[in-house]
Amino acid sequence: MTEPLGCEQARSRTETINGLRLHFLESGRPGATPLCFLHGGAAHAHWFDAVTPAFADGFHVVSLDQRGHGESQWAIPPAYGTEEFAADLRGLMEVLGWPAMTLVGHSMGGHNAMAFAAWHPERIERLVIVDSRPVIPAERLTVMRARGRRAPRLHPTAEAAAATFRLLPRETLADPALLAHMGRAAVARRDGGWGWRFDPSTHGERRPVDAWPLLPKISAPTLIVRGGLSPVLTAEMAERLRASIPAATLVTIPRAYHHLTLDAPRAFIAALAEFLAT
Repeated sequence: MTEPLGCEQARSRTETINGLRLHFLESGRPGATPLCFLHGGAAHAHWFDAVTPAFADGFHVVSLDQRGHGESQWAIPPAYGTEEFAADLRGLMEVLGWPAMTLVGHSMGGHNAMAFAAWHPERIERLVIVDSRPVIPAERLTVMRARGRRAPRLHPTAEAAAATFRLLPRETLADPALLAHMGRAAVARRDGGWGWRFDPSTHGERRPVDAWPLLPKISAPTLIVRGGLSPVLTAEMAERLRASIPAATLVTIPRAYHHLTLDAPRAFIAALAEFLAT
């Protein structure tokens, strides 16, 4: 990993939105075209660190720690429905003075992005859905909620916690140095030890909507990016997703699993840059 990471150039910023302190990494020039990145479940704003430097010259770039994730505050009592994530995006846009934006979301972030684009089409210039499903299968949601209701494991040091970092799904072609960076960014001191930097209730109390009925309401030009090796967004589902959104195109990155911004950041940058230039 030789290229500079986004967090090395970005400004770390926290704003209170809907009663929660939300943290984000901000780069580029305020006043330039807004470009917002949303990470997946149990992840954080650094998920796009290998991507955002490519767009800092031409855009006002924000990579958001969504509520309950990264350095953003946990919601007490838990409030992790799609509606709450979408309300945070509206609040973020008000704070930044963005009338509209390009929204890029991976996995859970992609789900939140497609719902937001359907509910608030006037606020979205372009939409990018990155290996994300419109609905979480019931059996998957059951497993997720059970995992989120277990007591989180703590470690004696940050290094020990980061050493246990694994992707979910685990398959990846990512640079080991980039994965190590993700692990270091994923831990924080908590309750006398070191643990993951996300609220277990983001799994245990997750309340996602079924976005399939919402997709025809998306009016913005939309790019769907799928990892060719992904077990999450299958080729068949990706095609159905493309057909359900009025102005959508589909790009598959062959040598990438679900976490394609880590597996193939250069290929993802190329696909996104081409979409933004058209």
